[in-house]
Amino acid sequence: MVDVAEKEMDNPTFRSDTVLSDVHLHCPSKRHLMVRLNAVGQPVFLSYFKLLWSTEDLASGKHVREVTTGKEHQSRSGDELCDKDRSNVKEEGELSSEGVEALLDDDGDLEVVRRPRSASDLPAEDLLRDIVCPVILMKGKEDAFEDEEQECTCSDVVKIEHTMATPLEDVGKQVWRAAFLLADYILFQRDTFRGCSVLELGGGTGITSIIMGTAAKRVYCTDVGEDLLAMCEQNVALNKHLMKPGGGEINVKELDWLKDEFCTVFYDDDLTDALFRTLYRITHNLRNSCTVYLALEKRLNFTLRHMDITCEAYSHFRNTLNDLENLQDGKMKYTVEPIKLDFCQFLVYERIEQLELWKIVAQHLT
Repeated sequence: MVDVAEKEMDNPTFRSDTVLSDVHLHCPSKRHLMVRLNAVGQPVFLSYFKLLWSTEDLASGKHVREVTTGKEHQSRSGDELCDKDRSNVKEEGELSSEGVEALLDDDGDLEVVRRPRSASDLPAEDLLRDIVCPVILMKGKEDAFEDEEQECTCSDVVKIEHTMATPLEDVGKQVWRAAFLLADYILFQRDTFRGCSVLELGGGTGITSIIMGTAAKRVYCTDVGEDLLAMCEQNVALNKHLMKPGGGEINVKELDWLKDEFCTVFYDDDLTDALFRTLYRITHNLRNSCTVYLALEKRLNFTLRHMDITCEAYSHFRNTLNDLENLQDGKMKYTVEPIKLDFCQFLVYERIEQLELWKIVAQHLT
């Protein structure tokens, strides 16, 4: 009986758990307006994300903060967009099989750094973001966002409809740091992706595909779920202004990695396995070599099975990544390498230590 109880606690029912993404807390638009209810009755909000193209944008957005070693990165004044003095950047250690390093107190418990409840508790110079509150839309969208549209030009604003808190099976409807990290890299390496055809797996709200559409010739944004795909299509329509004339085509398509099996949370071992099977199948069927980018955020959790803070899903991801690199089927060769996160930040979010970006080059052997 004890074993059964522990197993149930370590495998919670998805529909009973609610997940909240804190990316929306860093939106530059001071307000989050509820524009509608989706098909399952969840509030949908519209947020504006400003692209920081210049040092003036970086200087005015004091709340932009890259958290790497717990210290703030300051951008240099002048014509350069990003700080090239990265001496304070600490390279993350490899996750060992025994677990993941975390901040622990004297008793060995996980020490959580909590955000202040009130801005009045902080000195003025430490206020890194505006206080934001959801606001129910009481008038037309154009009137509601008139102030924001006057402040931002069409070429430097991404409009995204998203939810803020959902059950685990609907987390694709929220905005997540890993998507912003990959979007940053795309903007930093625009010339690399210019004119390419790109497939995104697990596109969610579509923000990464939209950013990719500013450089690539054609983007296929894929995910699963009628309601999620409808939201993604709406976001693509809201950001047509970012696409270049005659290019930047974005197509939203359904692609279910598991087909008949139900699972839509990335940090699930079955879905991780399905992701890599999908990657193998796609890269094997392509005529030419291709490059894959994986962005993720490590999740630290306390489990009763281990009575400790662990990151089992991440461990499984790394093991599967190693298996892919060591694959010897005589057909494909995969080269895997981590990407250092010392490139410029173009969007407003916290670039925390748990974020990772991986590059996989897939080559045909025959």
